[in-house]
Amino acid sequence: MSYKEKVFDKVDVHELLRKYGSPLYVYDEDILRERCREMKNLLSYPHFKVNYSAKANTNVELLRIIHEEGLDVDAMSPGEMYLEMKAGFTSDQIMFIGNNVPQEELKYAVDRGIYISVDSLSQLETLGEINRGGNVCLRINPGIGAGHHEKVITGGKKAKFGIAIEDLPLAHEIAGRYQMTITGINQHIGSLFLETDEYLAAAAKLLDLATTLPTVQTVDIGGGMGIPYRHGVESRLDLAGLGSELDQLVETWVEAHWPITLRIEPGRYIVAECSALLGKVTAVKENYGRVFLGCDVGFNTLVRPAMYDSYHEISVVPANNRAYAEYELPAYLVGPICESGDILSHDRPLPFCAVGDGLIIHDAGAYGYTMASGYNSRPLPPEVLITSDGKVRVIRKGQALEDLWEDPEA
Repeated sequence: MSYKEKVFDKVDVHELLRKYGSPLYVYDEDILRERCREMKNLLSYPHFKVNYSAKANTNVELLRIIHEEGLDVDAMSPGEMYLEMKAGFTSDQIMFIGNNVPQEELKYAVDRGIYISVDSLSQLETLGEINRGGNVCLRINPGIGAGHHEKVITGGKKAKFGIAIEDLPLAHEIAGRYQMTITGINQHIGSLFLETDEYLAAAAKLLDLATTLPTVQTVDIGGGMGIPYRHGVESRLDLAGLGSELDQLVETWVEAHWPITLRIEPGRYIVAECSALLGKVTAVKENYGRVFLGCDVGFNTLVRPAMYDSYHEISVVPANNRAYAEYELPAYLVGPICESGDILSHDRPLPFCAVGDGLIIHDAGAYGYTMASGYNSRPLPPEVLITSDGKVRVIRKGQALEDLWEDPEA
């Protein structure tokens, strides 16, 4: 192992921190475009579409790049639909997959001609009241779940998402009552899989279900494709194998039934690896046989480690030249938030640190900034993009203290 100097081996970390401040989200355009193209070319089936799951990262400049690469997009709220349209996506390129949303949010999508997926019988009825005679997609819970943590498993009998398969007759009845046509079915079983067996099993199950729905034109088998957060330990997802299996699955189904559009919904896979979160070491102490390395990156800036026990590789960028060394005692990288759970890494080998050193927290593009908060009244950080021509530009300004409060009487 060794210390690092540059983020993405392109730009000096300390130079970025001096110019833009710390913490700082940094994105790499080349990696983002590469991941988009990998997903877009996953299948050879001609009626294959990729919906980027924008909840992973909704920065408008990144959405514009994803749009340029020819992907469609999912939305979970009017806010996401608004940002996607600002980025250039048209209503026919957006799918609203709401979960327990109020009628006003469904109407926002209806008024803009955006295709809607509902995940409960009551939501179907609510939609029918405002969109009689329209088309609808049903989110199905296939009874299969997968994911790296119980909080990201979105299928199975304990998940809050989707319509149970045994309730489909009731869904038909409700759709018929409002003269709605069920033109799509979709599912999502969970997030961050690196093995494909459960995903393929769920896809086959959803296609089997589609045989009972002759009006279905779109089958969306969901996303959840993972990336190797543990560098050199976890293997990359076998995209070639996954694509081959899915091609065979859908082509066999189409030959026996009718042509459909097959969709997938990757979020993390598209954006996770194109970003690193930079920060600074602010304190070093040894307490009761443990080393605590304090930094300015807390769970207000990156919540995944605290919320999901997630692992991120961490690199140290010394402020001054020195030989590489690691702590012999258990080392913890901890943030500035006044909470015991504000820990970025637990008891793992970490390089020796000094106050003023830079930090690179890798693979922070998915569920990083988009889940950041103002907890402890800490301003949100800026975001910058390393463009394909090597330039660095701001794609979202950081907050100042003055941005934390706007006088409602002013």
